[in-house]
Amino acid sequence: MAGIVHRYRRRRYRQRVDAERAKPLEQYTSEELHAHFRFGRDDIKYIADLVRPTLQRQTQRSHALSMEEQCLIALRFYACGTFYQVIGDNMRVRKTTVSNVLKAMSVALGSLINQFVYFAKDDQTAQTKHTFFQMGNMPSTIGAIDCTHAHIQAPCEREWEYVNRKGRHSINIQLVGNANLIITNCVLKWPGSVHDARILRESALYSALRSHRANGITLGDSAYPLLPWLMTPFPVVNTPESSRSNSSHCKTRCATERLNGVLKRRFACLNYLRVQPKVACSIILACIVLHNIATRRHVPLDDNFDEPEPDVEPEQPPMFLHDEGHTGHVIRDAIVRNYFCY
Repeated sequence: MAGIVHRYRRRRYRQRVDAERAKPLEQYTSEELHAHFRFGRDDIKYIADLVRPTLQRQTQRSHALSMEEQCLIALRFYACGTFYQVIGDNMRVRKTTVSNVLKAMSVALGSLINQFVYFAKDDQTAQTKHTFFQMGNMPSTIGAIDCTHAHIQAPCEREWEYVNRKGRHSINIQLVGNANLIITNCVLKWPGSVHDARILRESALYSALRSHRANGITLGDSAYPLLPWLMTPFPVVNTPESSRSNSSHCKTRCATERLNGVLKRRFACLNYLRVQPKVACSIILACIVLHNIATRRHVPLDDNFDEPEPDVEPEQPPMFLHDEGHTGHVIRDAIVRNYFCY
């Protein structure tokens, strides 16, 4: 009899756990969801449906995590970046479960990159240019490019390659964004010591735009080369026209700096990742996909947590690519003549 009672009690306990897990989102208010997970109830359901085909376990075990629970565990980490043990205590799961869920969820979200990160279609290019032009009167702009660093713990292998110009270990992330802070292209495989211009030069974006020039220009800072499709500011300002051009360039290009700030504010884990580079890149990619989801769904940023200090990178010396520099100068001079000579 004692054994029968023991099994009965265990079954009732599992039924109670199942009841609590049946609707995990209902345990939080709307404000709590935004504060702790950066998304609202409908947004989290949407994300769960996106990754469900990849992650859903075909199991009848009563302690299997629901898709919503897995989303909440991963989103909680992305939002704060604290230790797995702390996440596990808050979500009532083991530290190893947090690690496994985070890795699987990051891979699943990263696999959606082409669905959520892309340049504007041809019929949307005119609107993109118009939005950028309203920011600073820079014509024909379809994107702004910059790199930002996600700091990581010292890697076990080739540690020195990840030391950036600030002396910290990091992944150097190349982002191209539009005026609405949507990420349209990203590269996130390079150690922190690698120069921004090299990341661009060895990217698929560079090869594609050299072969098939875009219907517009991308703006970059002085660390990048001046190219027919990539406009940088004048290194020396000696005329009123070049001064106005640089001012317009700065006002317009600040979209990518705001993008970097919003990305790290929404997903504070990107300020320091206690993982090895491969896992770090997977987490970063997941955050990029989630950022575009949040931006397109107009998910507000929560104001109840501290904003990280601006991550101002030291000025990098320019790296020039001489083969296209001449044409780049011609195009920049034409922009100045047509828009800033008055």
